[in-house]
Amino acid sequence: MTPGLSLSDARARVPRLVVAPADSKADRDLLLNLAARCERYTPLTALDEPHGLVLDIAGCAHLFGGEETMLQRIIADFSTWGFTARAAVAPTPDCARALARFSAGGVFTDNAEAAVARLPLAALEADEDAYFALHRAGFKTLGDLSARPTRLFAARFGNDFPYRLERLFGRADRRITPLRPPPERMVERHFLEPFSAREVLDAVIGDLLREAAYLLEQRGEGGRRFELSFFRADGHVRCLYVETLRPTRDEIFVARLFREKLDSLADPLDPGFGFDALRLAVPHAEKCDALQESFEGASQSDNERELSELLDRLTTRFGRSRVLRFMRGDAYEPERESCTAPVSAPPSEWPRPMAGEPPARPLTLFDPPQPVEVVALAPDGPPARFRWRRKTHDVLRAEGPERIAPDWRTQGMQAAERDYYRVEDVEGRRFWLFRHGLYERGEGTPRWFIHGLFA
Repeated sequence: MTPGLSLSDARARVPRLVVAPADSKADRDLLLNLAARCERYTPLTALDEPHGLVLDIAGCAHLFGGEETMLQRIIADFSTWGFTARAAVAPTPDCARALARFSAGGVFTDNAEAAVARLPLAALEADEDAYFALHRAGFKTLGDLSARPTRLFAARFGNDFPYRLERLFGRADRRITPLRPPPERMVERHFLEPFSAREVLDAVIGDLLREAAYLLEQRGEGGRRFELSFFRADGHVRCLYVETLRPTRDEIFVARLFREKLDSLADPLDPGFGFDALRLAVPHAEKCDALQESFEGASQSDNERELSELLDRLTTRFGRSRVLRFMRGDAYEPERESCTAPVSAPPSEWPRPMAGEPPARPLTLFDPPQPVEVVALAPDGPPARFRWRRKTHDVLRAEGPERIAPDWRTQGMQAAERDYYRVEDVEGRRFWLFRHGLYERGEGTPRWFIHGLFA
């Protein structure tokens, strides 16, 4: 069986052949899953579609006992996961790819050029016309091409051909683009024997956090987001993260957040056959200076720190979507003037009322505004009396109107304006009413609504 064989020929050779439509999306999802599993060896993983992966193991091989031992472990792990893999270690990605696909594989860090020279012309992966022309010219291996002047091949097959040869022989490097950019702050642990006990897991997390805190201290930074990756012995990868409102390198507090996270998971962390590697990354960090303490020994920002830690714990336990803060919206309509956002979002600047002045907006708003019956001394004048919830209120004072035009982007050009009044009845209760529509424009009889209550 060879790629490109017609279905009828394939069935003629294998009568009981099982046929299924190709699913390129499922193939890519499988490669992505395998790439995530391979992050236990190196954070720099990339797809080599349609059937391969490329790992940049520079600086990582010594963690596994050298390149040869690391290669054997990778192949053994793939076999455990149910895949037959062939791998090669070479100075450049193209060189390693060619040796993995067209040789028996292995480590070629010292003899890469000689090994590539023995590869067949198919390792070029050129089009059929180029392959046929080279074959007719008597070339059989890449070494035959390397012995000829490259300008001859450039004139016949284009300028990219010599560059492709240089990459295959490892003389030109083409860096891979990893699926995820590697974090600048990362620590990890690998274990010869997988473990599953929770107390061991807590101890390893604490050890990783202490090392990360030292790394952050050396950089004068504090972490805002901490990501912990759990690599199971069967290849499954689980990632958890916690976020903080303020930059921190307090490993005890972050460890408490991770315990909160683990205890509140809807899908509990399953160790399976045990974890054989853990990685802690700090992808988001900010400048963090040491806290200045007062002469009494207490921090000058204890209250702020305690509040932020409380919010961090609540966010970790209940999720970002359930711990919110009010933000100032980009709109004039009262119902859109404020919105909610995760508490980790930067706070908004709210206008402060003048000293001695009553607030311009009530804290309590009705959604939607409730209709009221109003009696006014003039058509466009303030209300003199209104009836709300079957009770009549006589207005003692009224201030307004404050005209708010509608947002044409959401309500259109023909939407009616609102005239808002702050009113106080004879019993001292204060309301926020508005007239929807104007008499002067002939928009019919405007309607009145109560939108909020002042405390």
